[in-house]
Amino acid sequence: MSENQHNNNLGAGFRLNKTVVMVGMMGAGKTAVGRALAQRLGVPFLDSDAEIESAANMTVPEIFERDGEPFFRSKETQVISRLLDEERGILSTGGGAFLAEENRTNITARGVSVWLNASLDLLWQRVRHKDTRPLLRTPNPRATLGEIYDARVPLYALADVTVVSLPNLSIEEMVERVIATLLAERPDVLEKTDA
Repeated sequence: MSENQHNNNLGAGFRLNKTVVMVGMMGAGKTAVGRALAQRLGVPFLDSDAEIESAANMTVPEIFERDGEPFFRSKETQVISRLLDEERGILSTGGGAFLAEENRTNITARGVSVWLNASLDLLWQRVRHKDTRPLLRTPNPRATLGEIYDARVPLYALADVTVVSLPNLSIEEMVERVIATLLAERPDVLEKTDA
């Protein structure tokens, strides 16, 4: 899988000791920041939604429609657990993944969760023109996003590390914030090396 390949030269200067799991709302930047972070650290980038889609040969919206959300969440838990065991890298998860207590426990035990904390307004700016979000296929997607946000933020707040996402920050600037936060708060996860 080419998505999960990496270049060892890029990560010179850092050692990643545990998988970093990106959590947060749809539109928070988990995939974009996660992919750039993996490249910067020279480690594999893993995406739980992409892994599920590959195994099912269907998109996440198609799985939701055909099999329902409970089925999808069950598969998601299996995939996250497998990815935590298989390879150390950066793992991007779907917005609902961190809501399940089993996932939170697995992630904290075998990796570290990083909540990309973006405001509701910023999230809406990012997702409002996309039709790829099954949970937002409602008569009032803005209100739906607000309800999801209100319900999920207390659970995201349980993440091991929080990095605030601001509208004016580039993906690269967000990567720098994540690295700085991990170095400061979780030296067991990310270390600077002499290389």
